[in-house]
Amino acid sequence: MDAIRIERLTKTFRNGRKALDSVDLRVEEGEMVALIGASGSGKSTLLRHIAGFTASDPAPSHITLLGRPIQQNGKIVREVRSIRRDVAFVFQQFNLVGRLSVLTNVLIGALSRVSLWRRLAGRFPRGERSLAMDSLTAMGIGEHAFERASHLSGGQQQRAALARALVQRARIVLADEPIASLDPESARRVMELMQTLNRERKLTVVVSLHQIDVAMKYCPRAVALRDGRVVFDGPSERLTPAVLRELYGSSADELLARDTRMQASPSLASAAG
Repeated sequence: MDAIRIERLTKTFRNGRKALDSVDLRVEEGEMVALIGASGSGKSTLLRHIAGFTASDPAPSHITLLGRPIQQNGKIVREVRSIRRDVAFVFQQFNLVGRLSVLTNVLIGALSRVSLWRRLAGRFPRGERSLAMDSLTAMGIGEHAFERASHLSGGQQQRAALARALVQRARIVLADEPIASLDPESARRVMELMQTLNRERKLTVVVSLHQIDVAMKYCPRAVALRDGRVVFDGPSERLTPAVLRELYGSSADELLARDTRMQASPSLASAAG
């Protein structure tokens, strides 16, 4: 079954610019896909439409997640909150509440399963707290569970966001430039952890990235956008410098920039520590 299915998706901003232009895309369950493109190509806009945060133009189109429509013909469906339970969105800026503990931030992923009185009282069931601790441990930051989220480094906060996705029991992870504001070592750890969620837990992962070398290392498939259109969809290894320059011209240099400090990884265990 397709995890994500998009047909004829178009989005026009108020200034008349088309952010997305007749996008068709299918992502199968269990895939790890990189969305690449120069700045302004439409990557973030596409992810926000998939998550149901933004509605498309009022024209024939639809987005389906795990067989359930999340928006059709420019209208987000009423059941969007129910559908979003299966979708975790990882933001570039972590989206944690700094004054709350790391554990509480991660437990937010369980809100849809917790009764109203427990939510108001902040009293999560023992099983949910255990799941949250296990998820933090899996992300290598279990020892920080009771610290304020604002005390964590950027890389640790991003790993907390991934732990929240596990507590949410999401089946799809959408990550919008999750390593853009991280140092190279933290970026490597976060990418490895997303790769592990994909390979070992069979989560579908779609991640927008700026640099093609990172996409090639971690994502078997790449979808390249330019001016809101899909201009490439295939194995990441086929996106050679020559192909990128043919697709993007001088803008290809932005994608070809390499961070030589983000080198091959040691084991996941050491990366998560």
